[in-house]
Amino acid sequence: MYAVVQTGGKQYKVTEGTTIEVNRVGDEAGSALTLDNVLLVNQDGSVKIGTPTIEGAKVEAEVVKHTRGKKLVIWKMKRRKGYRNKNGHRQDLSLIKINKISA
Repeated sequence: MYAVVQTGGKQYKVTEGTTIEVNRVGDEAGSALTLDNVLLVNQDGSVKIGTPTIEGAKVEAEVVKHTRGKKLVIWKMKRRKGYRNKNGHRQDLSLIKINKISA
């Protein structure tokens, strides 16, 4: 059984017991989380597709910890103008564990 959920503007294929890395959610580490934007559920070959979401379907998860992503370097330069700009970015992430999928 697997589901496709949407959180943080991205879609993730999840199964029970897996751990995924998503954009930072506001809940504290160790707290329960319910994802209501379920787009698709496959249950033993029976596929339900939402328009855009499935009514009553939800994915229960638990926030494991909050982390930060790899550092990305943004480098801008214009030739012959003396313009150089270097910035960095680290995305705030949350590690969540999928406990239960209900359709």
